[in-house]
Amino acid sequence: MIHPTASANDHNNPKIAIIGGGLTGLFTATLLERALGDNTVSITIFEKSRSVGRLATRYRTSSTHSDKQWQWDFGAQFFTAKSAEFSRFIAPWLDSGLLQPWLAQVVNLTPADSKEGASNIEAKEQWDTDHARYISTPKMTSWGRELADTLQQSTIEFKTRVAPLAQYTHAQTDAHLQTDSTLISKQTELFDENGERLGVFDWVICTAPNVQAFELMTESGFSELSQIMQPKMLACYTLMLGWDDLAYLPKIISNKPDWDVAYVQDSILDRIFIEHQKPDRKTLLPSITIHARNDWSEVHVDEDIDTIKAQLLVAAQRALNWNDESAPSQIDCHRWRYAATVTDEDSEPLGTLVDKQKQWIVSGDWCHKGNIESAYLIAQQTVKVILQH
Repeated sequence: MIHPTASANDHNNPKIAIIGGGLTGLFTATLLERALGDNTVSITIFEKSRSVGRLATRYRTSSTHSDKQWQWDFGAQFFTAKSAEFSRFIAPWLDSGLLQPWLAQVVNLTPADSKEGASNIEAKEQWDTDHARYISTPKMTSWGRELADTLQQSTIEFKTRVAPLAQYTHAQTDAHLQTDSTLISKQTELFDENGERLGVFDWVICTAPNVQAFELMTESGFSELSQIMQPKMLACYTLMLGWDDLAYLPKIISNKPDWDVAYVQDSILDRIFIEHQKPDRKTLLPSITIHARNDWSEVHVDEDIDTIKAQLLVAAQRALNWNDESAPSQIDCHRWRYAATVTDEDSEPLGTLVDKQKQWIVSGDWCHKGNIESAYLIAQQTVKVILQH
């Protein structure tokens, strides 16, 4: 824990707080360390959960019948690298094999009109290496954990909720620190939700989803507060299904089907992903992740999760045509409150929001297009702002 004993002599060794240990936070810390060099920066990442990588996350559970596991990537299923900068950034992990292209066969799936009918499947596209969709192996969390493990000047404080921000100056509480009022006035002390001190920082970077960022900044006098809620974020429900053996799968996905990803038509479901057919997932029990449509999820976001799960199961059974013998043995449902960013292709992304006087930055993938590459591009913008100051 950093206590408020900083002085003007620390100006060349800035202390930076990053609120949120998702990919935006990890990318930001990584790029800051690279840009500022060894032993010139101290970064603390505050993460409210017990793990890193919000966008790229997974859920797993073990079978009671074997030593194998089900695994579901219930966050981002894959990511693209359309910019030259991001392509260069991910290259080392592609070389090591931690990141791999997913050459999935994609179909359109129209559910049957009745429980007894068969869903219609039509080929849509084959993902290739020219327009690659990448995944992290052997699980979607592997890359985020690798990023966290390789940080040198950064520490991560898990299970730590930062309280709403309010800037203070050391001059108001520590008279002996009035040697440089300009420097002191830009330092911020952070507290957790219980009022415990978290430290004093020269820069504070908030990478939380925009609704949570607004709550943290709403009484702080943040100069860009009005823009935080400009992007619209939608919810997403995820249904996770598992079977004890390939032999129990419904026919539409039994053996090795000629598809890996299905775009679902005329349904509250959006996409179906066959987890155990992804690269480096061969040891998994049969596992399928289903994302509900964002618009439907948003309308029902505050409803009881068991009620939602029941509705999604009805839709999933209609799409996958299982019977009593081929019904899933493992069922779970997850609610992403802030999952997708609504973007306008004709307008410029919001970009990072900066209060230069306070030296606070609000960032996040939602400041761009809401995907993993967006998290990297926003992290780049954040680092550029800090380097300019």
